[in-house]
Amino acid sequence: MNTESIHIESLAYGGDGVGHVADGRVAFVPGAFPGDVCRVEYVDTNERFVRAKLEEIVEESPDRVQSLCPEAASGRCGGCPWAGLSYDAQLHWKRQAVVDALERIAHMDAAWVDAHVPACVASKREWHYRNKVEFEVGLDVAGRFTLGMHARGGAFTPISSCALIPGKFSQAPKALTGALRFAAGQEDLGIERVGIRVSTRTNDVEVALWTSTGRFPRARVAQVVGESMAVKGLGVTRVLLKGSAKERKVAGVESLRGRGAWNEVVNGMNMLISAPSFFQVNTPGAEVLTRLVFEGLHPDGLDYMLDLYSGAGTFTLPLAHETQAVAAVESAGSSVRDLRRNLERNKLAAEVIGGDAARELGGLGAPDKVVVDPPRSGLGDKAIQGLCACGAHGIAYVSCNPTTLARDLVQLQAGGYRVELVTPVDMFPQTYHVETVAILTKTS
Repeated sequence: MNTESIHIESLAYGGDGVGHVADGRVAFVPGAFPGDVCRVEYVDTNERFVRAKLEEIVEESPDRVQSLCPEAASGRCGGCPWAGLSYDAQLHWKRQAVVDALERIAHMDAAWVDAHVPACVASKREWHYRNKVEFEVGLDVAGRFTLGMHARGGAFTPISSCALIPGKFSQAPKALTGALRFAAGQEDLGIERVGIRVSTRTNDVEVALWTSTGRFPRARVAQVVGESMAVKGLGVTRVLLKGSAKERKVAGVESLRGRGAWNEVVNGMNMLISAPSFFQVNTPGAEVLTRLVFEGLHPDGLDYMLDLYSGAGTFTLPLAHETQAVAAVESAGSSVRDLRRNLERNKLAAEVIGGDAARELGGLGAPDKVVVDPPRSGLGDKAIQGLCACGAHGIAYVSCNPTTLARDLVQLQAGGYRVELVTPVDMFPQTYHVETVAILTKTS
C-alpha cells in the first residue's frame, strides 16, 4: 500500500484536488481542497501522475466550510463535490478553469487571458438554486425500490433530501420514494430515473418519471405521487424510453396529471417546457447569460440573427423581441415543439428549423450575428466551418465546458474571428461546472 502526506495546491477542472507526491509526480485527489494537507493512498499510477484516495485530512484548508447538505457532507451524495469549499474559493477556481483552458488548449497569451477573463459571475443563490433535479433509481439495503445518487466513491446510495432544490421541496426524494414504492406494490414499474422541476416564480411543480415502455398503472401512480407532494396543480409526466439508458431515446411522453409541461418565467417571458426538453437549471443564471449575450452582440432592430442549438427558446425569445429577424435551429423534437409554442404564447415571430445546426447553417443566408449554445462536446468541425463561412459580424458562444470551448476558439480564430471577452458564470454552485460566454468579432 503506497501512502504519503501531500499538500494540495490547486483544483483541476473535474473537481479533484491537485498536489505533488514525493517523487515530483502530480497527484489528483477527489475530495481534497487547496490548502489541505492530506494523507492519501495511491489508487492508480503511471510515469506522469498519481490518482489517490483521501485517507485523512492532517491539516484543513482555510477555505473549508461546513456543508449545508448532510447528504453531501457524509459523502452519500457525490452531486456536490465542492459543498465543503467556501463560495469565494469556488468562484476563484471556476475562473481559473477557464483561464487554464484558454492558456493550455487555445495557447492564448497569459497576460491577454488575465485581462479578458473577468471574475466569475456569482449565482444568486449558493443552495436551493436548481429548478430541476434528477434522481437515480436503485435498491436500499432491504432490497426495496429507492431514489438516490451516486456517492463520492461512485456507488449508488439512497438519499432522503437534496439541498439544491428550492427549500420547500428538499425532502422530495424521501416523499417520492415512499409514494412510488407504495404505487408499485409487488410490481416493477420499469422506472429508470425520476426528475422534479420547481419554479419559484410561477409555483409550478412537475414530477417526471422516466420509464421503459410497457404496462404502467397510470392513474394509481398519478394519484399517489400527487398525494405525496401535496402541491396544488402538480404535474406528473411519464417519459417512455427505448434503447439503452445511455442513449436516452424518447419513445413517447404521457401526461398522467396536469398540463404535460412545466411553466417558468425567464427574461420576463412565460415559457412551457416539456419533460424531455433542455432548459437551464438555474433560472436567474439563464438571465445572466442572456444579458452577457446582448451586451456582447448589441442586437438591434435591423439585425438578422441566428440562434443555433436553441433549445426551447431561452435566447430566441428575447432576440425575437429585439431584432428584425431570427432563425433558430434545434435538433431535439420536444424542444422544437416547445419553442414554437413559446413564441406563439409570447406573440413573437421567428423561423424555427428542426435539424442539425451544422447541416442547416449553409441554407440560412448571411446573418449579422449568431448565438451558439452547443452541448458539452462543443461545436465540431463542420459547424465551425459553417460559422466562419456565414460571415456574421459577431458570435456569442455559450459553453458549459471550458476545454471544448478553448478547442473551438482556436478554429474560430483561424477562420477570421477575434476573441473579445470570455466571461465565466456560476450556474452550478457546489460543483466544479462553469458556464462561459465568449464574444467574438469578425476580423477578415
